Amino acid sequence: MIHIKIKQVEDIPYLAVEKVDTANQPLPTIVYYHGFNGGKEDSLTIAYKLAQKGVRVILPDCLMHGERKENASQTEIELAFWDIVLQNVKELNIIKEHLQSNNLIADGLIGLGGTSMGGITATAALTQYDWIKVAAVVMGTPNLLDYAAVLIQEFNKINKQQISSQQKDEVISQLRHYDLSLRPELINNRPLLFWHGENDNVIPIQYTLQFYKKNKSNNDTNLEFIKESGRAHNVSRIAVSETVRWLSDHLRMK
Repeated sequence: MIHIKIKQVEDIPYLAVEKVDTANQPLPTIVYYHGFNGGKEDSLTIAYKLAQKGVRVILPDCLMHGERKENASQTEIELAFWDIVLQNVKELNIIKEHLQSNNLIADGLIGLGGTSMGGITATAALTQYDWIKVAAVVMGTPNLLDYAAVLIQEFNKINKQQISSQQKDEVISQLRHYDLSLRPELINNRPLLFWHGENDNVIPIQYTLQFYKKNKSNNDTNLEFIKESGRAHNVSRIAVSETVRWLSDHLRMK
């Protein structure tokens, strides 16, 4: 039987998904981040399937999302996109330290995954934390700088409020430190899966595909790329099953 617990560490509400008979025991652990405009409950299917394999899954609510949304307008949330991503990266370490201090992570086996904005979070976190053992990126991108430029351009096209050139430069400067495409050596042969739909017009597949081709051919990083034809920016059954397979296989769970 799978149990879902509602918990919180500092200001971060999260769900802990695990088997009832192994609750509060050290387990291989995955932290999985939801997408933009979503919430922690959105990833329960992946979490349930991973929990069946004996892993504990932590599903946090991102800043300005879910229980943390408060009264922010849609425009305010859009303008805060990269602040949310970088706050996720910061909070990931808080979550990890919290789990570790409660002896809930078995043998340092902790992985990371995310959908869309959560997938972008995962690639950014790989540049900061060498304790991440495995990662899965669903509809995300490791190329933060180019994608940030696209988002800013699109925002300015459809909004009266504009992001200035100076503000754009500030965002790009801040993201440079977290852009995995600029420092692929930080993967350090850790298993990293990308899943992407070929018809995704929210986060175009080209950024991830270019990254994969360049780094799969140039070094021995343990990369896998799965593209699904006819799929737009939504998670398919294949995406779920392949993400579960990747994370569970590479954390060596039975």
